[in-house]
Amino acid sequence: MTPEILVVDDDPTLRRTLLQLIHEYGYESVGAGSGEDALSQLARTPFRLVLADVRLPGLSGLDLLREVRTRHTGTQVVMITGYGSVEVAVEAMQNGAHDFLVKPFGMTRLGDVLEHTLGRPAPTASLAGIVTDDPQMLRLLQTAERVAHSAAPILIQGESGTGKELLAREIHLRSGRREKPFVAMNCAALPESLLESELFGHERGAFTGAIARRLGRFEAAHQGTLLLDEISETSLQFQAKLLRALQEGELDRVGRDQPVRVDVRVIATTNRDLRESLQAGRFRQDLFFRLNVVSLRLPPLRERPSDIPRLARHFAEKYRPANGGPARDLSEAAIRHLQNYPWPGNVRELESCIHRALLLCADRVLQPSHLQLETDLVPAPQEVGTRSEMERRLIFATLERVGGNRNRAAEALGVSVRTIRNRLRQYRQEAGLAMAAPTA
Repeated sequence: MTPEILVVDDDPTLRRTLLQLIHEYGYESVGAGSGEDALSQLARTPFRLVLADVRLPGLSGLDLLREVRTRHTGTQVVMITGYGSVEVAVEAMQNGAHDFLVKPFGMTRLGDVLEHTLGRPAPTASLAGIVTDDPQMLRLLQTAERVAHSAAPILIQGESGTGKELLAREIHLRSGRREKPFVAMNCAALPESLLESELFGHERGAFTGAIARRLGRFEAAHQGTLLLDEISETSLQFQAKLLRALQEGELDRVGRDQPVRVDVRVIATTNRDLRESLQAGRFRQDLFFRLNVVSLRLPPLRERPSDIPRLARHFAEKYRPANGGPARDLSEAAIRHLQNYPWPGNVRELESCIHRALLLCADRVLQPSHLQLETDLVPAPQEVGTRSEMERRLIFATLERVGGNRNRAAEALGVSVRTIRNRLRQYRQEAGLAMAAPTA
C-alpha cells in the first residue's frame, strides 16, 4: 500500500514512535531524518500529509513547509514543536500549515489531527473488499484472513443480504488457490432432479436429454474454491453424496462407473440456523461437522448500525452519475433515517435504497424524502414486541401495497424472492402450529 504520511524528525526514537502510533490509527507512513531527505522522498511519492518538526538540521521545518506549499500543493503539512510559542504557531499557519502539534502531545490529539486532515482511514480489516468499521465484523474478517490459506471447509451463516458470497470470494482471493477457479452454485435455485448432475456432472446418455458429457461444478473448481450457496435447501439424499465427495476427495459423475478425483476447497453458506435444521432432521449431522470446520457468522446490518453511514456513502460513490459527475453526500437527517430502519434485506437492501435514491434525486445532498424507505409501514416501537414481528408486518404491508406480487415486494424491500417465499412459508407454519395448539 502506498504510504500517505511522511514523518520528518531528526530524533530516530521519536520518529519510530510516531510511525507506530500512526500505524495503529490505520494509516501508512514512512520517516525522514531531515528536511532535505523529506524533499527527496516527496519528489518520488505523492504524500497526502507531511508531519514535520519545526527544529530540523539543515533545512528547517518552516523552510520545508514553504517548499512543500510551493512544489506540492496537494500535500498538507502539520508542524510539531517542543516550544509551543505563539509566534512559531502563527508563522507556521501563515505559511500554510494545516495544523499544529505541541510536544508532548497525546495519542488522542494525534488521532484527531490525522482524521481532521486526511479523513477516516481505510477499514483496518485486511479483506479490503468488505466495507466495515464494526468491531464484531473486524474480528470476523481477521479470523477469515487467518484461515484463508488453509484447505479447511468453511461454513458462513447469516441472513440474506449480509454479504456471504462476497466474504467467500474475498477468502478465495486471499488463499493459495486465488489463481484457480472460484465456482459458485446456488443450491436453492435448481430443482432436486438437476442438482446432482449440475454439481457432479454426467456422461453422455446418463439420462434422457444427456446428449453429451458435461463436467460438473466440482470438476470446474478443481484446485480452486467451490461455493455452495444455501446448502440448507438440499435434500438428505443429496447431502449424503456431497459428504462422500468431501470425505474421499472424489465424486461419482452421473453415468460413470469410476470415481473422479478432485481437489476442491468448499465454502458453504446458509441463511438458516443449521443447528435448528439438525434438530428437525432436515440436515445430516455428519455433513454439518464436515462443513463446520471453520464457522463464520455474518451479523445482520441492524446489529452494526455504526456501519450504515460508511456503507451508504460507499454506495453513493459506487453509483455516482455515469457521466463522471461528483458523488452525492447524505444529510445527517438521512443518516439518522437509515439508522432507524430495521433493514430486513441487510446490506443488499441498503445498496438498492441508495442506488434508487441517486436515480431519483437531482440534488447534491440526499435527504430522507429521497430514500423511499418503508418506515411509514413499520409500527412504532411500542407497538412491536420483537424484531421478527416488525419484519413480518413490513413484508405483509409491502405485499398488500404491490397487490400481492412477490417479485415487486422483493424488489421494494431489496431482498430476494426466495427470502419472501421462505418467510411466508415460515409464517404459514407458525400459523398452523398456533391453530393446532390446545386451548385451556
